[in-house]
Amino acid sequence: MSEEHAKIAVIGLGNAGLPLAAVMADSGITVIGVDINEVRCKMINRGENPIPEEVGLDELLKAHGGKRLLATPRFEDARVCQTFVVIVPVFVDGGNNPDFSIMQKALHSLGCILKKGDLVVLETTFPPGTTEAMAQIRLCESSGLSASDFFLAYSPERIMTGYSISRLREFPKVIGGRDEESGMLAYQVYRKFISNLHLVSSARVAEMIKVMEGCYRDVNIALANELFKICEDLGIDFFEARENANHQFCHIHLPSTGVGGHCIPVYPWFLIKEMEKREHFSNCRLLRSSREINDEMIHYWAERILLECMKINKPLSSIKICIKGITFRAGVKEFYHSRNLGLARLLAEKGLDVYAADPLLTGDELASKGIRYIKPEQSDLVFDPFELKFIAAEKN
Repeated sequence: MSEEHAKIAVIGLGNAGLPLAAVMADSGITVIGVDINEVRCKMINRGENPIPEEVGLDELLKAHGGKRLLATPRFEDARVCQTFVVIVPVFVDGGNNPDFSIMQKALHSLGCILKKGDLVVLETTFPPGTTEAMAQIRLCESSGLSASDFFLAYSPERIMTGYSISRLREFPKVIGGRDEESGMLAYQVYRKFISNLHLVSSARVAEMIKVMEGCYRDVNIALANELFKICEDLGIDFFEARENANHQFCHIHLPSTGVGGHCIPVYPWFLIKEMEKREHFSNCRLLRSSREINDEMIHYWAERILLECMKINKPLSSIKICIKGITFRAGVKEFYHSRNLGLARLLAEKGLDVYAADPLLTGDELASKGIRYIKPEQSDLVFDPFELKFIAAEKN
C-alpha cells in the first residue's frame, strides 16, 4: 500500500462502519470516520462504545477512539485522506424498490472532497451494477472529475451484528474493482487490515456475491418454515427430524416468525425488481415465493396464538398475551423489518390484549414502538418468538 493511501476515511459509523473503522485502527492505520450523528462521534472520540452488543468493540474504541480513530460529522475533515470507504445504508421503499437516498447524499458529499488519484471503495449491499453506474455517475457529477481520474471498487460487508469484529478478522471477504487497476489497488489497501481477502474479477461480481448470500438464506429459511408447518400438520417433531436430516449434504435451516433485519429480507428484492424491470418474471419466482412465505409467517403464528388462547378459560378479549422479544434477532437492539414486532402489532389489530417483554428494552422503549410492557408472569400466555415456544405463565 502506497504511503498516500495509508490514511483511510470511513463514511458511515453505524453497525457495520464502526467495527470496520475500529479494526482498521487496530491494524495500525490512521482512520477518520465521518458520520452525521454528532453524539455518536463524540462518544467514539471519548473511547465510548455506542454499540454495546458488539463483542470486542469496547476494547478497540478504548484503545483507539479519539487517537488513531477520529470521528467527525464533517466531510471536509476527511479531505486529507486518499482512500474512502463508504458504508451507509440502502433500504427498500414501500414498493420494495431500492432506496438510494442516503447513499446518494453520502456520495455527493464525498465527491465534493474527492481528488484526482483517490480510491473509493463501497461496502454497502446493493443491486449488481450499482458501483459502475449510479455510484460512479454521482461521484463524477459532484467532484467534476472524470471516471478515469479516480479509482473505484466494491467490497461487500459480510458481518453479523454482535460478531462483526471476529467476522472482519476471520471470515472470507471479497473485493472487486470497476476496472483491473482499481481492483488491484483496493486489494493492496484492504489486505493491510483484512487477512482472508479474495480479489474477484469485477465490482459487479463482488456485488452479486453478497446478494446471492442473502437470497440463499431467505430461500432456505422459507423452506424451513414450510417444512415446520407440514410437520405440525402431520404431528411430527420438526426439530427431531431436522437434527437427523442434517448432514454434510443437507442443511435445513431453523424456522422462524419470518425474516427481519437490514439484510436477508431486503437483498432478494434487488434481483426481483431487476428481473421485473426486464420482464423476465420467470427468473425470480423462487425468490418472490420465499419472500411471501417468510413475510406471511406472522399470520401463521397469530393463528397459533389464537388457538392457544382458546384453551384458556377466560373471555378472549381479557387474555393477556406476552410476546417475549420484539427485536428482529435475539441479543440485537434493532427493529428494521422485525417480524416479531410485526406479530405483536398484528395481534393488537385483531383486538387481542397484547403486551411484550424484552430484555433489551425498557417499558418506555416498548411504548415508543406502540407496545405495552408486561412481566411475563403477569400474563396469561407467553410466546417466545426466538424459541417458537409457548410458555405457561407462572402466577405469583
